[in-house]
Amino acid sequence: MIAPARFAALGRMAALIRKETYQVFRDPSSIAIGIVMPLVLLVLFGYGLSFDVKNLPVAIVTEESSAEASGAASGFRLSGYFNAVPVKTMAEAERLMLTRAVSAIVRIPPDFARNAALGQAEIQILVHGTDANTARIALAYAQGAVASWQAREGARGNLQTGATIAIDNRIWFNEANNSTYFLVPGLIVLVMTLIGALMTALVVAREWERGTFEALFVTPVRPIEILVGKTVPYFVLGMVGLALCVAGAKLLFGVPLRGSLVILIAVSTLYLLVALGIGLLISSITRSQFVASQITMIVTFLPAMMLSGFLFDIASMPWAIQLITHIFPGRYFVSLLQTLFLAGDIWSVIWPNAAVLAGMAAVLMTLSVRATRKELG
Repeated sequence: MIAPARFAALGRMAALIRKETYQVFRDPSSIAIGIVMPLVLLVLFGYGLSFDVKNLPVAIVTEESSAEASGAASGFRLSGYFNAVPVKTMAEAERLMLTRAVSAIVRIPPDFARNAALGQAEIQILVHGTDANTARIALAYAQGAVASWQAREGARGNLQTGATIAIDNRIWFNEANNSTYFLVPGLIVLVMTLIGALMTALVVAREWERGTFEALFVTPVRPIEILVGKTVPYFVLGMVGLALCVAGAKLLFGVPLRGSLVILIAVSTLYLLVALGIGLLISSITRSQFVASQITMIVTFLPAMMLSGFLFDIASMPWAIQLITHIFPGRYFVSLLQTLFLAGDIWSVIWPNAAVLAGMAAVLMTLSVRATRKELG
């Protein structure tokens, strides 16, 4: 038999549980964080992230029309790891490589059939080295594709026993295939995201919670002036962080900066404005530090790490996830930094990515100002 005191305690606990349950259902953000967020993260990252390399775009340059050359090229076309793009000349293939339209070049030389008949031929493979992990895996897959074709031709008697198909491989922009060279630029993206979006969202949301933000609205200061005042200190802080990161990358890790420092500062300014705009917009809408931090992590930090091409190859993701990656600004900044650090001033990469960041910055800053004005009304 339950004692009256214990029965009363159970009743109080049940009442508290009921009260908190009502509170959860009255607060949509709790349901979003507890139910929607795990499902979104599971679907997004579960389907999108993989260390495997698939559908890697590869330019195939076949400099002779023999059956042997076509057969060797078919090894790449039939492989599930490559998305073969036939091109006519090495110049065209190199142009595609510089613009990151392809991640590797396979060149079958004009004397391939004759050398294969003599028992010793060579295939040249060039890999874009800004992503050291993908470059390493791509080389291994390429060697596997050539070995498979050689085994098939040997079994059919088209290649003499003991014939050697050598692979002359070369990694562009990162000859030593040093993973630090592509990790450090990606880490700069994370640092800039953390300073720009998360810190801004938390600081402004804290002012909303304390009511100090509304106090500013009763002064003659206009909303846009308030937002500028909130933005400038964190912009300066972010640029100081960028300077420290670039200096650390050069001095501590020896990462080469082959592009222009002025362009690096310019594109970093655009990305920082985007990050600040996201932080201001989120804080203006949520007004809660907890909710602002959760949303900021979901829409900025995690995508910058997982869906920007920093850790995982975007070309290997399902097409639906690839489309989603276009809405995250980290994708464009990672491409810009990896290009400026390792490849140099390649304008065909810089212009489109910088234009997207500039457009995002303008839209986000405009939405932030409008969201603040709406609260005043």
